[in-house]
Amino acid sequence: MPAVKPFGTLADGREAHLYTLEVPGGWRATVTDYGAILTSFLVPPKAGTPGDAVDVVLGFDTLDGYLKGHPYFGAICGRSSNRIAAGRFELDGKAHTLATNNGVNHLHGGVKGFDKQLWKGTPRATDRGPAVEFELVSPDGDEGYPGRLVAKAVYTLTPVGELIVEMSATTDAPTIVNLVNHSYWNMSGHASGSIADQELAVVADRYLPVDAGSIPTGVFAPVEATPFDFRPERRPWGRCGAAIEMLPPNPAADACRGVDHNYLVRGWQPDGTLRTAATFRDPQSGRAVEVLSDQPGVQVYMGGFLDGTLTGKGGATYVRNGGLCLETQKYPDSVHHADWPTTRLDPGQTYRHTMVHRFTR
Repeated sequence: MPAVKPFGTLADGREAHLYTLEVPGGWRATVTDYGAILTSFLVPPKAGTPGDAVDVVLGFDTLDGYLKGHPYFGAICGRSSNRIAAGRFELDGKAHTLATNNGVNHLHGGVKGFDKQLWKGTPRATDRGPAVEFELVSPDGDEGYPGRLVAKAVYTLTPVGELIVEMSATTDAPTIVNLVNHSYWNMSGHASGSIADQELAVVADRYLPVDAGSIPTGVFAPVEATPFDFRPERRPWGRCGAAIEMLPPNPAADACRGVDHNYLVRGWQPDGTLRTAATFRDPQSGRAVEVLSDQPGVQVYMGGFLDGTLTGKGGATYVRNGGLCLETQKYPDSVHHADWPTTRLDPGQTYRHTMVHRFTR
C-alpha cells in the first residue's frame, strides 16, 4: 500500500498529501493530490552497479512551489488540454465560451484547470503494484465547459518499474475532454540542465504545423527533411539540440526554442491498443523512457519557455530546455476539425486514456 504524508496547506485551509509508490529494486514515484501531480520518479542504477537512484522528473520539494505558479510540472491537465482557438467552440449548435489564458486562446483547462485543483486521493494495493486513484468533480460551467464531469487519474508502479497513468471521465451532458499528463522528463536527472545532448525518437511521419498562437493550421505535414524529424528509423537518433538550435528561425529573446508541436502517432487506430509514441534517452548514462499510449497524438515540448527563474527540488535551477514533455492526447483544437479524432464525450460514454512509461537503465 502506498505511504501517505502531509504535503502542505492550501490557502483555504485544506491539506494536500504526498503518496509514495515504491517497489523492490529502488523504483519509486511520488504523486500529490494537488493537481494529481507526479512530483518525482526515481530510476535506480542497473542491478549490481553502484550508485544512487536518479530523479528524472522536474518539480518541487513542497506544495508551496506548485502554489506559486509553474508550467504544469507533472500535472493532469484538463478538462481539455493543449489549446483551443479563441476559447470558443460549438456543440449541437450551442456556443460555449471558455476562459482565455494563453493570449486569445484557451490552454490546459483555463485559469484554474485540473492542475490547480485538489483531487480526492485513494491509495490502493493492486495486483499490478502500488497505486493511487485520484478523483475530481468538475461542475457544469467550470471554466466555461458544459456538463458535470467526473474525472479520474490512476498512477500505478509495477514491479519492473513501469509507471502506468490511466485517465478516465464521465459526464451528465455533452462536453469535450482531452486529458494529459504534463511531466517534464530529463533522463540525465532533473537537475542536470539542458536536454540538448539527449536523443529522441517519435514514432510519427507527420506533425501539425501551428500559427503564431500555436494553434494547428489543419495541415498534416511530413517530418521528412525538417527539424521535426525524430523518426526511430533515423541513424543516429535525432538529437534534441538540433531542433533547439533550428527552431524557431530568428527567435525573439523570450521565444520558445525547440519543438512544441503535436505529432500523429504512426498506425493509430481507435481500438484502445497501446502503441509506442516516443522514446527519450540519455546516451551518456543509457537511461531512457519509452512512452506507450492509446491516443492518436503526442505533443512534444522541449521546455523552451523555461527560463532559469524557477528553483526546483534540492535547489536545482530549471534552465531553458531543461526538460522534455511527451503529452499523449487527441490533437489540439480538435473541436474545430470534424474529421479529426473527436474530443466529444456524451452521457453514457466513458473517456479513457492510458499511458505506460517503460524505463531502461
